[in-house]
Amino acid sequence: MERIIAYCGLSCSECPAYIAKKTNDDELRKKTAVEWSKMFNSDIKPEDINCDSCLTTDGVVIQYCNVCEIRKCAQAKNVENCGFCDEYTCEKLERWFKNVPNAKAVLDRIHSTK
Repeated sequence: MERIIAYCGLSCSECPAYIAKKTNDDELRKKTAVEWSKMFNSDIKPEDINCDSCLTTDGVVIQYCNVCEIRKCAQAKNVENCGFCDEYTCEKLERWFKNVPNAKAVLDRIHSTK
């Protein structure tokens, strides 16, 4: 499977919601819903575990993608991901990187080659 990097530096192609949608894996949906419900202190249902990647403009995305500031900004700037942004890195990303430092490493690598 081709590696898909989200705007924020996560790998969509390694995300269980993406994999479950692509492979129609109901067991993975159930497992991920339980894990994410605990992780995010939320009630996530297996049917919520479907995503075509946050890069899609006409496909299915997980609920959070609809309110994600990073995604909205990147789409408005029409960049493939934030590593390609002329204003990389920004305050939104710096807040994100505190929780997901591996995403910074991915975007740093992309930004250094643009």
